[in-house]
Amino acid sequence: MKIDRLMGILSVLMQKDSVTAPYLAEKFEVSRRTINRDIEDLCKAGIPIVTVRGKNGGISVMDGYKIDKTIFTSSEMRYIIAGLKGLDSVSKTNKYKQLMDKLTVENSSVINNEHILIDLSSWHKSSLAPKIELIQRAIDKSRKIEFTYYSPNGETTRAIEPYTLVFVWSSWYVWGYCLKRRAYRMFKLNRLIDLQLTDESFEIREDAPSYDFTEFNQQEGEIEASILFSDSVKWRIIDEFGIEYVEETDKGNIVTFKWWDKPSLFSWLLSFGTDAEILEPENLRIEFKELTEKIRDLYS
Repeated sequence: MKIDRLMGILSVLMQKDSVTAPYLAEKFEVSRRTINRDIEDLCKAGIPIVTVRGKNGGISVMDGYKIDKTIFTSSEMRYIIAGLKGLDSVSKTNKYKQLMDKLTVENSSVINNEHILIDLSSWHKSSLAPKIELIQRAIDKSRKIEFTYYSPNGETTRAIEPYTLVFVWSSWYVWGYCLKRRAYRMFKLNRLIDLQLTDESFEIREDAPSYDFTEFNQQEGEIEASILFSDSVKWRIIDEFGIEYVEETDKGNIVTFKWWDKPSLFSWLLSFGTDAEILEPENLRIEFKELTEKIRDLYS
């Protein structure tokens, strides 16, 4: 939007002694003629901008001109910038960088005094960024989206009313109303392909709940189990569950929890090799034993 670009140009001018029109054109991905018009608009708005032609010329704000300082403290600003940089780590655009430029007008020391760094990127960044951008547009415009989804139950085609993008459990999800299931669901973006933004709009449902992290706690599923882990993987259990869930015994470390579904539980347990053993319930122990025997037969 033009107003965003104007604010971005002003923030650059407030932080630099002088810049050129080609520099601004490249930074904001517009033509030099557009930059010239933007400078004229800023002048009309009362911003005292000085333009000097020639080899050493440039565009600058008149000496002595100040704008109101941000209402945020330096400490608060650092937290905001850390969050924006985290979003930039998964975005394929520079819009968060432009927003950071606006927020750090006359407070550039915040950028040079970072105490928190957030990186939300992953191996899937090239495929995740377009999905995140499209879903953001769908949410902003209240438009339905369609996609093919892969889950433990197979491959399905879904259409949903997207409400929220969620980063949880080290992955990105979209939270919304699934028209196929007629219920609110979470969909993992990595398992979602052929994403399409439809022309069909929707209105927020009156019964739409807000996303609640506690409702989708990994330890509040339906499959309850007690697992014995060896000391060699204790670090991993503490990392994934927390020390408060670990019961230290003479045999090893026992963790009792609830898991969402059996296939993902078994897949997770296999990653421990011989360092994990199901103690209870007995039926789950037997099913896992049968699975390992099938794996053994596969390689025999």
